[in-house]
Amino acid sequence: MSQEPTQPPALPPGGASPEDGQGAVVAERKAQRTKPPSLYQVVMLNDDFTPMEFVVMVLQEFFKRDLETATHIMLKIHHEGRGVCGVYTQDVAATKVELVLAAARRAGHPLQCIMEAA
Repeated sequence: MSQEPTQPPALPPGGASPEDGQGAVVAERKAQRTKPPSLYQVVMLNDDFTPMEFVVMVLQEFFKRDLETATHIMLKIHHEGRGVCGVYTQDVAATKVELVLAAARRAGHPLQCIMEAA
């Protein structure tokens, strides 16, 4: 009996055998980092006509401030000309500004409220 030399199995195109993992496609997952949303300050501006009590009420109603904090912010607005009511994402800040402006108009006050990038 003659022994013929055995040949290794034929390799698939590309030269890698399935057993060594060289021809396999491996999908790598890159960790995606989502950028946190931009934040905006909601700022109230001082005027000589809007009553202080109204400003305190707005701070309590729309910004959920307690009486002491609302009074402190109102005094800052009164003395410095402006005061930060809160810091929010863009959509929330825009909504808060619109709510404050609408309440001021309904009450007949010229109160101004704006948003600025934080």
